[in-house]
Amino acid sequence: MARVDGRFAPSPTGPLHLGNLRTALLAWLRARSAGGAFRLRIDDLDRERSRPEHARGQLDDLSALGLDWDGPVPRQSERHDAYAAALERLRAQDLVYPCWCTRAEIRQAAQAPHGDLPEGAYPGTCAGLDAAGRAARQAAAGGRPPAWRIRAAGARVRVEDLVLEPFEGVVDDFVLRRGDGTFAYNLAVVLDDHDQGVGEVVRGADLASSAPRQAWLAGLLGLAVPRYAHVPLLLGPDGRRLAKRDGAVTLADRRALGETPAQVRAALAASVGLAAPGEVPSLEQLVERFDVDALRGRGATRWDPAGGPLA
Repeated sequence: MARVDGRFAPSPTGPLHLGNLRTALLAWLRARSAGGAFRLRIDDLDRERSRPEHARGQLDDLSALGLDWDGPVPRQSERHDAYAAALERLRAQDLVYPCWCTRAEIRQAAQAPHGDLPEGAYPGTCAGLDAAGRAARQAAAGGRPPAWRIRAAGARVRVEDLVLEPFEGVVDDFVLRRGDGTFAYNLAVVLDDHDQGVGEVVRGADLASSAPRQAWLAGLLGLAVPRYAHVPLLLGPDGRRLAKRDGAVTLADRRALGETPAQVRAALAASVGLAAPGEVPSLEQLVERFDVDALRGRGATRWDPAGGPLA
């Protein structure tokens, strides 16, 4: 049987909003209802915006909703050596190459047709440079360190999803390490999930487009590819991603309005059909009711703070 150990991996760049919390709840319910472990991780690659106080607040919010986790909580900022070792393995096999392209150059080059690559994909400008070509690019960049890109050559990857219909993506030569030395999310998350023993990745539907890259890279590194479940999003009243502009969007906001964490959890569950409006089921009841198949075909939920309680 496929492993059902799941995870939730927030970025500590601010408080979790209700959409984040609903995804965490669904990931937790999926793991627990299937008898799996639930892992937590702090994805703090963004060194400029990540804050320890945000990480603490996020863990506190999850605990307040009753969500527990198994094992330690690793931080990506502590895993530089693991990422560097993987990049070096790929470099030794000539599977990566340096790239000095600026964002403006990439935008301009990506506007031209490049076979099967999707719109906006990196077209491989630096992929075929010889030693002289690389030296020239380095000089033109004024000595600026290059990013390192994987040689994907437009690989086509089919993703089976527990919630979405199967979909296919074309993998471009995406970045594994930026010029400033920061490792890219697509490399980090693949290694992190493997090292934590994650068998299923339950996350928001807005991240589905990254699955082909990550599944392909996992296979290239000889790692098991997790199963994916991209769950519906909770949106603001305007249909855009939930944000502070939408009003009381965090657990702290809802508590300030007099709602308990159990009521917020129940409302999040009700928004995906796991509870009746106004009902406050226990976590045990939600585990018994949860069925990942019931999320199939369910669209995003719009929340209007002017409409009263979340449910």
